[in-house]
Parts: sequence; structure tokens; C-alpha cells
Amino acid sequence: MRMTPFFKHIRPFVFLKRFLPKTLLGRSLMIIVTPLIILQVVSTIIFFDRHWETVTRRLTSAIAGEIGFVIEELNWAPKGVAKEEMFRQSRRHFLLKMAFLEGAKLPDLEQRGGGILDRSLAQQLSERIRLPFLIDTSSFKERVVIDLQLPSGVLSVTAPGERLFSDTTYIFILWMVGTSIILLFVAAIFMRNQVKPISRLATAADAFGKGRQLTGDLHVAGATEVRQAGIAFNLMRGRLRRQMRQRTDMLSGVSHDLRTPLTRMKLQLEMMENLAGVDELKSDVAEMERMIEGYLAFARGEGNEKSDPTEISGFVENIVSDWKRNDTPIDYHVEGKLSLPVKREAFRRCLNNLIANADRYGDHIWVRVGKRRGSIEITVDDDGPGIPEPDRQDVFRPFFRLDQSRNPETGGTGLGLAITQDIVRAHGGDIHLTDSPQGGLRVRLRLPQ
Repeated sequence: MRMTPFFKHIRPFVFLKRFLPKTLLGRSLMIIVTPLIILQVVSTIIFFDRHWETVTRRLTSAIAGEIGFVIEELNWAPKGVAKEEMFRQSRRHFLLKMAFLEGAKLPDLEQRGGGILDRSLAQQLSERIRLPFLIDTSSFKERVVIDLQLPSGVLSVTAPGERLFSDTTYIFILWMVGTSIILLFVAAIFMRNQVKPISRLATAADAFGKGRQLTGDLHVAGATEVRQAGIAFNLMRGRLRRQMRQRTDMLSGVSHDLRTPLTRMKLQLEMMENLAGVDELKSDVAEMERMIEGYLAFARGEGNEKSDPTEISGFVENIVSDWKRNDTPIDYHVEGKLSLPVKREAFRRCLNNLIANADRYGDHIWVRVGKRRGSIEITVDDDGPGIPEPDRQDVFRPFFRLDQSRNPETGGTGLGLAITQDIVRAHGGDIHLTDSPQGGLRVRLRLPQ
């Protein structure tokens, strides 16, 4: 597709976004600092173009006028009047140090423009005195030397730097930069206090999404909108907790109500010995009991179990050791010690379901634990028949069974992977099914730290 001219102009802005701050605090400070810098630049330009040029013009005009006055006095003074006396008076009243070089000539040098001071002083001397001159402003902060060509010699005038240089430039810049830094510091403190409640809200929401218990309600602070978001989060979390508690209580009652008739049926069957069909009924009751346990385990989900800091490597190793004691062919590999807050019983059920599936359909099992891209990754591989790719999402649906690809005689209610996915997502993670390098199915769990 051909790119339009509009998107050609947009591309530099998209590239520029890579270098812009990503955090709310950084972007807020950028919004404050950018106009401040623009204001300072504009103010500085106006100051140099207007204020400093005006002040310099007035100072040089005064110097040129005083020098012109002294030259006129020298021209009109009687012959008996000494030049030294006039130079002494000039130094006393005008702070101008003068010396006359009898018969001297100025070198034929071109007077260059230089800076604002050179240009302004040259313009004033040209307008007021109209004599050849040379200006030396190389040490303008200390002194400025002006040589003027008179008919009988060269008049050298040394003016102190304070007569031609204004300190307001540096004072202005110092105050401008200093106040800007102070304002930026104050703005950073206030913006940090405003962003902190948002960070706490994000942390609390992330922890709640991972199934981790908070010590109490989120502390509500900050601006009105942030407070409203914090209050809404506390109310939402309270409602979800009540719903989970009500579901757990209801399921406890259902479990009790279903177990009571099943227990009576088992007792009656134990008393009915040597009757035809008793063994089949016992098998059906056991199947019903197992199915009810599966349904309740799925509906119960994570329950009220709390997350505890757990050393995942040792935790998984203990589960693998339990399976090895049952002569299950299983290999285990871990990449260092990895810790994570988990609901231990729920997570144990999750891993047992995965290993049980791999053991049921494969001859050998490989379990790996490591860290990938900031998350803890657990993989369970087997060398069984695997699961066709089109069916890999359906197997997470409750009561879904792959009878065509799995052995139908193994039974099952189709809840194992659904329960596993529910537990993993309750911890803020995810589960994926792929082809195993061993030829069977690979189940990959990723849990954020």
C-alpha cells in the first residue's frame, strides 16, 4: 500500500515517541517543563534584543558624548592651558583615563563589527565625533580602549568596564534559571505525591489479579478522580470477596447434602452381599463420588486459600518426588532457586493434574522449571499421542473430552485442564499447549513474579 503524504509527516512524531518518558510522573513533568523552557527562551531573546541593546546604546552614547566634550574643550582651550589638567578633570568627573600621543598616527586597520558593544560604540563615535578611531573591547569587563586620530596626534581613551557593561544580563539569567529549578523541584514533589496513589492502585490491582491477599483496604489519597478510582477498587474487591465466600459456603452445603445420600447408599450396598449387581452398583457409586469431587473442585476454584511466599523449585521438586515414589518415570530439571507467592494447595492440585494427564497418556514425563522474560515458566512434557492443534483451546472448556485422541477407557470428567487453567489464571499467569520435543504434548505455565 502506498504511503500518503499525511503519514509521511506523522512518521517523525512516531519515532520521537520512543524517546518520550513512559511514566505518568515523567510525562507530567515534561508538560510542566516544556512551556517553562519555551518561556525562558522567548524571554531571553526579548531581553537580548531589547533590554541589553537599549542599555548598551545609552551607555556608549554617554561615553561618546563625554569624549566629544573633551575634544571640543581641547580645540577651544587657550594655548596656555595644559592638556594634563583637562585629562585629570576628565578622569575625576567622567572616570575616563586619557593620554595624548603627539604626532602619532592610527594604523590603517579595518574596524570590524564585533558584538553589540562594538557596534553600538562605533555608531555613537561616528555620529558624535566623526574622527577616525579604533576600539579594543577584548577586555570589556575591565576596560575599553578607544584611540581617536586628531590632527596633531592620537588621543587614547581608556574607559572602565563598569561604564559600558551591565551586570543585569547575568543577574537576569541567574534568576531565571534559579527560579525555574526551584519551581521544577516543587512541581516534581507535588506531581510525585499525585502519582503515588495511582501507583498504589496499580500495585493493589495487580496483586488482587494474581490472587495475592492485601493486608487491608487500599489507602485512598490524591486528587478527587484518583480517590474515586481507589474507592471503586475497594468496593469492587469487597463485592468479589463476598461472592467467592458465598459460593464457597454454598458449595460446602451442596457437598454435604450430596455426600449424605451417597454414604447411605454405600452402607446399604455393603450389607447386600451375595446379590447380583451389587458390584456394579458399588462401581457406579464410586464413579458418582469421583465425579462429584471433580465438579466441586472445579466450582470451588481457589476458595479462601491465601497466597504464601513459596520456593517454587523445592515445591515442584517435592511433587515430582511423590510421583517418583509411585514408580512414575519422570525427569526433573530446575534453573536455580525461584520464589513466588502462590496458593500452595491449589497450585499443588494444578501440577498434579498436569503430571497425572502426562502419566496417563505417555510413557515418560519431563518437568522443567526456569525463568523466562521476567516470569517463572514450568513445562511438563510427555511422549504420548498429544492433542491436535485445532482442539487445544477446547480442552480447557469444562466437561470437554477428547475421546477420539485419548484412550476412552481412562475415564475422566473433562475438568482437569479447566481446573488447572482456573488456578493458573487466579495467580495472574497463563497456560499454553504446544508440541513437545519428546513427541507428545508440552504444557507451559507462565507465572509473573
